[in-house]
Amino acid sequence: MKIELPGLAAPHTMGEPRTYPPPPGPSTSRVAYAAAHVVPDPSGDSLDWDATLAFRRHLWSYGLGVAEAMDTAQRGMGLDWTTTRELILRAGREALSGGARIVCGAGTDQLPPGPASPAEIVAAYEEQLTVIESVDAVPVLMASRHLAAAAHGPDDYASVYGRLLSQVRRPAVLHWLGPMFDPALDGYWGSPGLDAAADALLALIAGHASRIDGVKISLLDGEREIAFRRRLPSGVRLYTGDDFNYPELIRGDAEGHSDALLGVFDPIAPAAAAALQALDGNDTASYEEIFAPTVPLARHLFEAPTFNYKTGVVFLAWLTGHQRHFRMVGGLENARSVPHMVRLFQLADAAGLYPDPDLAATRMRAWLTVQGAA
Repeated sequence: MKIELPGLAAPHTMGEPRTYPPPPGPSTSRVAYAAAHVVPDPSGDSLDWDATLAFRRHLWSYGLGVAEAMDTAQRGMGLDWTTTRELILRAGREALSGGARIVCGAGTDQLPPGPASPAEIVAAYEEQLTVIESVDAVPVLMASRHLAAAAHGPDDYASVYGRLLSQVRRPAVLHWLGPMFDPALDGYWGSPGLDAAADALLALIAGHASRIDGVKISLLDGEREIAFRRRLPSGVRLYTGDDFNYPELIRGDAEGHSDALLGVFDPIAPAAAAALQALDGNDTASYEEIFAPTVPLARHLFEAPTFNYKTGVVFLAWLTGHQRHFRMVGGLENARSVPHMVRLFQLADAAGLYPDPDLAATRMRAWLTVQGAA
């Protein structure tokens, strides 16, 4: 099938899908979570719960864990705490009943914008932790805009996180989200310098290692992540959030590897699962071959402004048939340009990610018509 795309001299010919059957179970050599997006009800401000939960079942069917209520689900970009709470409860109960792997983000986004005291910040985290722990999920202590604004240095972060880690029922995952994902988090851990910030975070981890499952780092800097990983205490995982360099970071080297908590695993779940299964069997050639065509897609999806990557994630979910419309919470379906989306469409096709190329082409053509670009 061919489709006319703006900016191309000739029609684009749809490629053949790459078929990756669901594996028999999760990867045995790596722990991998996909940060999942949400599907709004187009008639209002609530979520389409059937479509939202069906997508989580899709991720679980490929042996991936679900990272729930993270930034891919538009935390801080349209998804309010009331809806987030319901999302955690619904997904968490389903995971609990089915024995599926899930982690859930705890933050402070129920607080109003503006200044907040350390006590208010801790109380907000505690409220969200109570919800997460009610479904026996692993908490992710997400980076807090309120804490970034209130903290004067590393000691303030150590105080807040120390209080939270002293009371978690299960070892938690810490979360270092770089300013390319959220400019309000610049200087997190008490310093605008990344070396000093890393030292502060590592000191926090060393003091609470038994209560920390791992740390998720999203800085889009592979060398910095490797250096950080090599300084972690034994038993504390590094969950890569690097959507540019994930194949080499997950593969690792003689000194260790990263596990994964990635937004890009939402659209590439079947390929990611197949690559991880190949790695389980020490078939690094197949691992590299499966992941290779997904990297140009990921680098385009997460190009600056990086925080708008969610628009492309949801667009691909629509093109691949996981939802019946291309709408987002807060109207963020308009956050990327037509040329960006056209290139995204091509790169996903080159990676063989469309299970039904005709459906993808038909929907792309319809979208271009609405945009006045057909």
